[in-house]
Amino acid sequence: MPNNITTPPSSTWAALLDHALTEDLGIGDATSQAVLDPFLKISSRLEARESLVVCGLELAEATFRQLDETIRFESHLRDGSSASAGSVVATIEGTAIAILAAERTALNFIQRMSGIATETKRYVSAVSGTGVTIVDTRKTVPGWRVLDKYAVRVGGGRNHRSGLYDAILIKDNHIAAAGSVGTAIQMVKDAAAEHLWLQVEVESLEDAEEAVGYGIDSLLLDNRSVSELREFVKQFGASCILEASGGVTLETVNEIAKTGVHRISIGALTHSAKAADLALEVNDLRRKTPDAS
Repeated sequence: MPNNITTPPSSTWAALLDHALTEDLGIGDATSQAVLDPFLKISSRLEARESLVVCGLELAEATFRQLDETIRFESHLRDGSSASAGSVVATIEGTAIAILAAERTALNFIQRMSGIATETKRYVSAVSGTGVTIVDTRKTVPGWRVLDKYAVRVGGGRNHRSGLYDAILIKDNHIAAAGSVGTAIQMVKDAAAEHLWLQVEVESLEDAEEAVGYGIDSLLLDNRSVSELREFVKQFGASCILEASGGVTLETVNEIAKTGVHRISIGALTHSAKAADLALEVNDLRRKTPDAS
């Protein structure tokens, strides 16, 4: 995993975990309660079924411990590790009823997060050597943003703004409402906090020239052809950060990167990433008789 990236504090996702367990368990795991001996102990392993980038181990551990704090969860890899098919990611030991009740929720967290990290790593690898940064968008699952964006970082990407509050992005609708690019920028400069990153979406070289003249930080170039991107780079690449976006795929990202843009933002990292294939397998089971006392 890239340096200095840690799992977001539990305060940012604890409520999500609680909700996930509640919606799955309801009043209890009817199947396990009917079939399993309450004293049955199992040893199990969390196993990768395909090549992937591991992400979400702390969430998975917290899910199991939420149902039984005595469960032993041992990570064999760490977030950001590459795992091949068959790799044991973690081992979990404890009461069968608790482990099986938490299984699906724990897998939902780690499969989604590992899927995002894995997809991000593919894009980062595809532009290796170009100097381009892969960034995400706000196209995240509602309630999951802090985890989705963490998974992007684990995969080697960078985060765009976290929300509408921590950066300025003047888009086409803002410009239409304001009347012009310059008017929209000046309104932002008059009203918004000075420390906020200021990015402007532009449709033409003329709009870009007007925006750059106001000292903005970045131009967003959405759905521009490769030849158009090269022209923007030629004229404005030394003046501000240029970010390409719109319809980017693994097949096209390297060609886009070679135009000389500085960043490429990709909504598919979070809105379309396939869940990674991991599974929980039982190694052995044993019945533990309760203490006579």
